[in-house]
Order: sequence, then structure tokens, then C-alpha cells
Amino acid sequence: MSSPPSLFSSFISARSLPRFPILSLSLSLSLFPVMAVGSSGDDRLIVSFGEMLIYFIPTVSGVSLAEAPGFIKAPGGAPANVAIAVSCLGGRAAFMGKLGDDEFGHMLAAILRENDVSDEGVTFDAGARTALAFVTLRSDGEREFMFYRNPKADMLLTPAELDLDLIRMAKVFHYGSISLITDPCRSAHLKAMEVAKEAGVLLSYDPNLRLPLWPSAAEAKEQILSIWDQADVIKVSDVELEFLTGKDSVEDEVALLLWRPSLKLMLVTLGEKGCKYYTKDFRGAVDAFSVSQVDTTGAGDAFVGALLSKLVDDMSVLQDEKKLREVLRFSNACGAITTTKKGAIPALPSLAEALALVDKP
Repeated sequence: MSSPPSLFSSFISARSLPRFPILSLSLSLSLFPVMAVGSSGDDRLIVSFGEMLIYFIPTVSGVSLAEAPGFIKAPGGAPANVAIAVSCLGGRAAFMGKLGDDEFGHMLAAILRENDVSDEGVTFDAGARTALAFVTLRSDGEREFMFYRNPKADMLLTPAELDLDLIRMAKVFHYGSISLITDPCRSAHLKAMEVAKEAGVLLSYDPNLRLPLWPSAAEAKEQILSIWDQADVIKVSDVELEFLTGKDSVEDEVALLLWRPSLKLMLVTLGEKGCKYYTKDFRGAVDAFSVSQVDTTGAGDAFVGALLSKLVDDMSVLQDEKKLREVLRFSNACGAITTTKKGAIPALPSLAEALALVDKP
């Protein structure tokens, strides 16, 4: 067994990384009981694959990390957020990834369970720590990050450690691109996609671009696009669209540069301007909801979770424009509600909250 890894840190600009949630560890947001994976009802199961980590946020804003008097633990990781978003809306979700066999790793697994997300696909590594990051808002308004990740546990997930039966019983397999950065996790990611595809599982891809974590922008673009043709549903943000196309525009002709015949649906989220959708037969846009924004952390993950929670109930949404627009309106509502509170997981809406906004005159 390898010895605990040495750690290294790097400070990076905030523009390309997310803001992070603050979470009470005892909080359970789902209003709906969850069935054990493997019981009847697995045709609604959404398996979310990738990273889950802990961010440490200073208790005081406007100071450097060194000057911070204390820190608050905040769980994060887009795939984990999506899984919890699904559960909050009454869906069935499981998270698949690797955590350190340490107190932080077991804390994160407990957070999944507390939010009615199955941790059946989680493995633990005794030779590597759970990923940590420190983030602060400096007095000049820029965010400052320091990562400890050489290597982090989620980077070490191997193909042999995958719960293939869990993947095969899913209706949707959702993933990002962070797990493509290095092996062995990259090989595990590709294997999981292959198994899901062979089992007829819908593949959902949100690249979730985090440039400073990649060796270079060129490598990020190459790897993100390397699995593009295999997805059934892809969601990109306006920033990711511009990065991947090299165009300073979100117009349809630019978005369609990323369209592939293998896709069933491609979405471009535009923040407070709503979203655009593209299928083989139709395309259009759905407006956002006007809300008082406090923190946009997790809004994209809430949007994806809402979309997937509806797709597992009715896959005909992908061929019916009227149904799709209704689902995207619901997804926009979930994203909007998440921006009205601080953090990601604590702000994720319940089904009742989402429907109240959708139905609001």
C-alpha cells in the first residue's frame, strides 16, 4: 500500500472556478423517502459519477487565507450536487466515485446518505486523502484558491473498483470532465461510460470546465471533446460554449458547431437569460425566472438534476418540443431558486418549491 501522498497547493484566479456551498452536516433536504438501490423502481435511478470534495471557507470575508481566523467545511463537487438535486426533487440517485478512507471521506459519504443519495458506488482509498481546497474572497473582490491534490483520492479510482451492476441498473448515467484529467480515473470513467452504453443507459454529460485543474487549456479542450460523440444529452454553460468553440458568441450558429448526430439533446445555459435547446428536429429558447440572486453556486447542478429527474419519468420529452419546454421551464425554476440562498446543497429546492415558482402568476 502506498504511503500518504505529499501535498501541493496552487493559487488560481476565481473566474474559471465555482463558488462553493456552506453546509450544515446534519441537513437533509429531501422531502421524499428513498428506496434502496436494487429494489423495484430502478427504472428511475440516476447514477452520477465523478468527484466529491471538501472546501474550507473562511468565517470572515475580505481576508487572505493566511489571515482567516477560522474555516467552515463545505462539501462540493458538481456530480455529487446533481445527485442530491435529484433526490431533493423526489428522484432516485446514487453517487459513484472515490473518497479518502479518512474522516472527511466518511463525512462526505454520510452527507450523501443524509440527503437520501445511495453511496453504494463509493469506494475508499487508504493510501490517499479526500480532496481538499481552501477558498476566500479577497478585499479586491477576487477569489483565492489553494488546492491539496497530489494525488487526491478521486483521481485514483480504477476500472476494477467500479460497481458495474449499479451502472447497468441505472436509467441515466451522468458525469463531468474532471475525472478525465489523469489516470487511473480517466480509464475508470471511460469504462463506466462503455458499460452504461452497452446496457442502454442514457448518457448525460456536463463538462463543468475547471481550467486550472488541467495541465493546459489545449489538453482540457481535447479531453472534453474526446468523449463528446458518446453522450446522449449534453449541457454546457455560455462560458464553456465559448471555450470549446473559440467563438465569443452564444448564437445558434456557434452552438451548432458542437452539435453531433449522435446527440438526442444539447443545452446551453445562459444564467439569468435562461437556456437554449437543440435536438435533431427542433430548437429554441426558454426564459429564466426573475429572482433576487444571492449566490449562483450550484444553479447549473440544480438545472441538470431537475432535467434528469423529469427525463427518467418520460423519455418522450426528447422528441416532444412542448414537453421539453415544460421540463426546461421546471429546470430553470430549480436553478433560479438555488441562486436565492447561499451555498449549493442547502439551496437546492424541493419539488414543492420548484412547482410553486413554475405556477406563480
